[in-house]
Amino acid sequence: MSTIKCITPVDGSVYVERESASADTIQQTLASSATAQLLWKNTLIAERQALCSKAVDAFVARKAEIAEELTWQMGRPISQAPGEVAGFEERARHMIAIAADALADLQPEAKEGFTRYIKREALGVAFIIAPWNFPYLTSVNAIMPALLAGNSVILKHSAQTPLCAERLQQAFDEAGLPPGVFQHLHLNHADTEAVIQSPLVNYVAFTGSVPGGEMVERVAAGRFIGVGLELGGKDPAYVRKDANLQNAIDTVTDGSLFNSGQSCCGIERVYVDEAIYQEFVAGVSKLVGAYQLGRPDDPATNLGPMVKTSAADFARGQIDDAVAAGARALIDPAGFAANAPGTPYLAPQVLVDVDHSMRVMTEETFGPIISIMSVSGDEQAIELMNDSEFGLTAAIFTQDEDAAIAIGDQVQTGTWFMNRCDYLDPALAWTGVKNSGRGCTLSTVGFESLTRPKSYHLKTV
Repeated sequence: MSTIKCITPVDGSVYVERESASADTIQQTLASSATAQLLWKNTLIAERQALCSKAVDAFVARKAEIAEELTWQMGRPISQAPGEVAGFEERARHMIAIAADALADLQPEAKEGFTRYIKREALGVAFIIAPWNFPYLTSVNAIMPALLAGNSVILKHSAQTPLCAERLQQAFDEAGLPPGVFQHLHLNHADTEAVIQSPLVNYVAFTGSVPGGEMVERVAAGRFIGVGLELGGKDPAYVRKDANLQNAIDTVTDGSLFNSGQSCCGIERVYVDEAIYQEFVAGVSKLVGAYQLGRPDDPATNLGPMVKTSAADFARGQIDDAVAAGARALIDPAGFAANAPGTPYLAPQVLVDVDHSMRVMTEETFGPIISIMSVSGDEQAIELMNDSEFGLTAAIFTQDEDAAIAIGDQVQTGTWFMNRCDYLDPALAWTGVKNSGRGCTLSTVGFESLTRPKSYHLKTV
C-alpha cells in the first residue's frame, strides 16, 4: 500500500493522510458492489429517490464542517466554500425529482396483437473518478443519476480531497442505503487503472485533465463498456458592442477568477468588440485590482491560493511568455501582499495585446488570468472562439437574443450562455466537444449513458 497525502495550499502542511486501499480491500469492494447492485436495481424508483433524498439531507446538515474541510483541502475561500454544498443540493434534488419520468419505459405506437416497450436497465457497477477543484459538484453529476438508475457506485476521489469521498460515504450510510450500493476507495494511479480493467466494472465516469481522460480510454479499451469523460476547457466569452457593459465586466471577472480560476468552465479568453474594448478593459482591471488575495480561512479573502505551487508556477510561466511575446500585464502583483513566487499564492492578472500565438490563449491555464482581445465584430469573434482544441462552454454578452442564438449555432461548444457563464443548470445536458470530452451528465439526457435500452417485443396469441 502507498500513502496518500493532502498537502494544504493554505500553509503547505499535511492536512489529511490516508493509506491507499489494499488489493484485498479493492477486490472485496468490487465484489460487494456487484452483489449489492443486483438487489438495488430491483428496488422501486420511489425507494431509490427517498434514500437519495435522505442522503442529501444528511450531507447538507454538515454544511459548515464540509465548507471548512474544503477550504483546507484545496484552498477555496471560506466565504465561498458553503456554495459548493448548495450547488450539490441543487443538482442532486433536481436529478432525484426527474428520475421517475426520465427512467420510465418508452412506448412506441400501439400495434394490434403486440405489447412493445423499451426499458431502461441499469448497467451495473459505476466507477466514478472525481477531481479536486469542485469535488462535490463534479462527483454528484454522475453519482446521483447512477444510483437513481439502479447502478451501484464506487467513488475514487482526488488525493487532494480525500475527505470529500468520506463525507459522501457518511451521508449515504446515514440515509440507510443498502451496504455495498455506495462505496469509496482511496487509490493510487496503478490501482485506479486496475479497477477500470476489472470485469466487475460496467461504466467509468471521469472528470479531470485531457491526459487523465486519455488514460481512462486507453485502459478501458477492449472492454466494451461506457466511458464518460468531462475534461478540460479554454472557455471563451464574446462581449458584443450592444452588451450591458457593467454586467459583462462583473460576470466575466467572476467567471474568470472564482475558485482562483480553477474551473473547467471558467472564462479564460475574452473577445470584446473594438467599440467598447477600452471601456471593458478599464472596468475589468479596476475590479480585479480590488480583489483580496490571502489565506482562504480569512473571511475577508475572496481569492485564495491555487491548489499547489506547481500550478501557480505554470500560470506564472504563461504570463511571462505572453509578456515576452508582446502582451501587456495591467495588474501590478505588488498590490497583492500575499503574492509570492514559489508558493501557491498568485496575484490575479489581466493581459491585453494577446493573440493566439501565445500559450495563454491556447493552453488551459486553470488560474486567475483574464486575457482580452479586441475584435471587429461577430465574424471574427466566432472564428477565434472556435480556434481551440477545447469546447466545453462559451458565452456571449448581448441584449439581442436572436443574434445570440444565431452566433451560438456557429460556435463549437457543449453549452452556450448568454449574459452569464461558469454555471451548470442541472436541467440542461452537461457535455463537451473536441478535447473537452464526450458523454453527458445532468438533465434527463444524463440518465441515458448510465442505462442500456432493453426492448420487449411480446406477441399475444
